[in-house]
Amino acid sequence: MADLAIRIEQKDQFYILTINRPQALNALNKAVFDELETFFNHYKNDFSVKGVVITGEGQKSFVAGADIKEFASLDAKGGSLLSKRGQEVFFMIERFHAPVIAAVNGFALGGGCELAMSCHIRVAGSHAKFGQPEVNLGLVPGYGGSQRLIQLVGKSKATEMLLTADMISADEALRYGLVTHVVESGMEVDKSLEILTKIATKGPLAINQCIQLINAYYDKETDGFVKEYTDFGLTIGSEDSTEGAAAFVEKRKPSFNAK
Repeated sequence: MADLAIRIEQKDQFYILTINRPQALNALNKAVFDELETFFNHYKNDFSVKGVVITGEGQKSFVAGADIKEFASLDAKGGSLLSKRGQEVFFMIERFHAPVIAAVNGFALGGGCELAMSCHIRVAGSHAKFGQPEVNLGLVPGYGGSQRLIQLVGKSKATEMLLTADMISADEALRYGLVTHVVESGMEVDKSLEILTKIATKGPLAINQCIQLINAYYDKETDGFVKEYTDFGLTIGSEDSTEGAAAFVEKRKPSFNAK
């Protein structure tokens, strides 16, 4: 529907979410957050969903940032609540049971870079640009950018990007580990679906636990090694593990059922 901030398309076992505000360079506003939250909450326990692609409408911008017009009337308390809400929605993406890939088809700035970083994998078009320009407005990142950028590119490069507000190109993003693939402009979604198709052949319970284990590395309250041996026991005792072992011995493709 034309009035929705996000266009949702189902393609086999995958969903493509397109931020659909091209007149605002797909800037994040309340409607975008509401619709992201609704989608990821609805499918959080649905293992028939094997993957999600998030992209932006058009070829100019993935998401060019937050909608600054919504900042105008905010005081300190309102700003903190807005930031907390955005972080909560992005945690839903980061913790989703199936892989979420950002197909970055243009500017990924501010909140757009933060959205991309909350996804498990990032594929960039050759003309994509990444940056955290909040200091230009006298602000700091609000949706996790100050934390995830360090995790992905390291302290030195993250410090430079956060303090200078400089953008980096797709090739630089690849070099620093912010993205895993750079493709020809217009091929971002196709490459993302190619990756998801490969992952969808694996055990869905194992994929979910791998995602949670990766997240545990950055969770200061979780011992990732303890979680690993616990999750290893969980997966080895599953029907999927039994099927995977049988398929290996019988030299056939496994048929997993997420149990």
